Amino acid sequence: MSFLSRIMVLKSQAHFSAGVYNRFGGPSAKAPIEGSRKKRAGQARSRVGLLIVGFIGVYCVIGGRLVEYAVKDPEVVSSILPPDRLMASRPDILDRNGEVLATDIRTVSLFAEPHKVVDPDDAVEKLSTVLPDLDMKGTYKKLANRTSHFAWLRRQLTPKQQSQILALGIPGIGFRPEKRRFYPGGATAAHILGYVNIDNRGVAGMEKYIDDQGLADLASVGMTSDQPLEPVRLSIDVRVQNIVRDVVVNAVKNYEAKGAGAVILDIHTGEVLAMASAPDFDPNNPMEGAKEGWLNRMSNGTFEMGSTFKTFSLAMALDTGKVKLTDSFDATQPIRIGGFTIHDFHGQRRWLTLPEVFQYSSNVGTARIIDIVGMEAQKDYLTKLGLLSKMQTELPEVKMPSQPKVWKKINSITISFGHGVSTTPLQTAVAGAALINGGKLIEPTFLPRTREQADDVAEVVVKKSTSDDVRYLFKLNGIKGSGRNADVPGFQVGGKTGTADKVVNGRYATNLNFNAFLAAFPMDDPKYMVLTFCDEPHNGEKGQNIAAYTAAPMVKNIIARAAPILGVEPKFGDDGSAMLVSY
Repeated sequence: MSFLSRIMVLKSQAHFSAGVYNRFGGPSAKAPIEGSRKKRAGQARSRVGLLIVGFIGVYCVIGGRLVEYAVKDPEVVSSILPPDRLMASRPDILDRNGEVLATDIRTVSLFAEPHKVVDPDDAVEKLSTVLPDLDMKGTYKKLANRTSHFAWLRRQLTPKQQSQILALGIPGIGFRPEKRRFYPGGATAAHILGYVNIDNRGVAGMEKYIDDQGLADLASVGMTSDQPLEPVRLSIDVRVQNIVRDVVVNAVKNYEAKGAGAVILDIHTGEVLAMASAPDFDPNNPMEGAKEGWLNRMSNGTFEMGSTFKTFSLAMALDTGKVKLTDSFDATQPIRIGGFTIHDFHGQRRWLTLPEVFQYSSNVGTARIIDIVGMEAQKDYLTKLGLLSKMQTELPEVKMPSQPKVWKKINSITISFGHGVSTTPLQTAVAGAALINGGKLIEPTFLPRTREQADDVAEVVVKKSTSDDVRYLFKLNGIKGSGRNADVPGFQVGGKTGTADKVVNGRYATNLNFNAFLAAFPMDDPKYMVLTFCDEPHNGEKGQNIAAYTAAPMVKNIIARAAPILGVEPKFGDDGSAMLVSY
């Protein structure tokens, strides 16, 4: 082999050895290995950094939510009302002078989240120490329902009860703010104001009327708020209302009666200035009066009004022109018709002039007069006076009067003196006002109304001359007749009593009476109509259970106390005696 060939072979071997050495750890491979390690270490540090940032982010979110829950009211799903509606406002109710009759106050209610309650037995036992009347069995059932997330335990707690329950430290128990209706006068105007339910929604009276005007609809779509609303002003005067209720409640007690009632109307505007019915209830706790007190006997009870109806019978006879004040009628003998006998309680057994028929409350004389009027005219007049149809007013509690399905002559006669048609006492007072104010029927209102506004809605039902004649009859009876026990010196009270036997098992019971007195004052310039009634009295004055000794003294008591408040000044003669009015 030549020298050159050998050199080439050795060179080739040297290159081969160097390549193998470099691939398997020779000195030339050190730099790439170190670069690879640095790269992998950087990637590891990046991954750890990302993990740290991720954990920090998660914990920040959790911390943020915890802070949010700490400062925000818990979102409780109420099965009764959503939270915003629990605090929705109702308008204050004021009397005509601005005195508060009903308002909202803030309160709290107790609720539970049963799924968070640790020991239902222990929770019930602790709660019963603060709420002794708690339904323990029912409450345990609510708390033991682990699938439930909300349950009311007690609505509208007192601040003291809330403080005591908080001190118990029961897990899963909380409080929700809400509003409660408060009536400062208690039962004073119960049947006018009505009351609200546990969710502050109107159930009866003017409270329900307010809801029916749109408040309930707004609440149902969540458009109410906790902002104060414009107050609702009523026509009643709470000072007079206190007097009327006091007289009515005392009548039930003193006369041992089943019930009693009274109303004062402005005869020119139809405004109800005061109205009460007993038994009644406290709207702050209406359930206590549920048995008897809820019935508003003035507008939602119908009764045969007895001889007060003679006012309407004689008025319609005079209005037709078929009868005059100077006419006389045979009252010498009872009237027998259809197997019935019509007789007089205070029989004079002689011919009576029309004023005497009214003064002596003659059934026989009234029957003679209505026979001249005729049955159809009688029905027409009673309809025009609003005594045969449902009265229109703001109060929801208004009952429909009852009358015979088929009118016969016997019905016409008995209805003329107050038997056979049942009406509400309030609508009887409204019809009476129409006969005193000049002949205009004005539907009653519990909201303020001016005389001009009243004239716009009034309907003329009798002539002014007829109204003048009825005023004369009222004053005559107040001086010489059965209304003497209602007279208040100086205030010229006139009116008509009515004593009706009540129907028991289809028959009239002579020992059970419904007594009423329809009055107006002052008779020289009448402004107010007063109607009182006493249902089934057993202890009337002087042992008499008729209207003259029960309902009439109620009118006297009311007018004597309320007339000065109403701005009526007494009138006396020069010698100090009460002035009489001539017609």
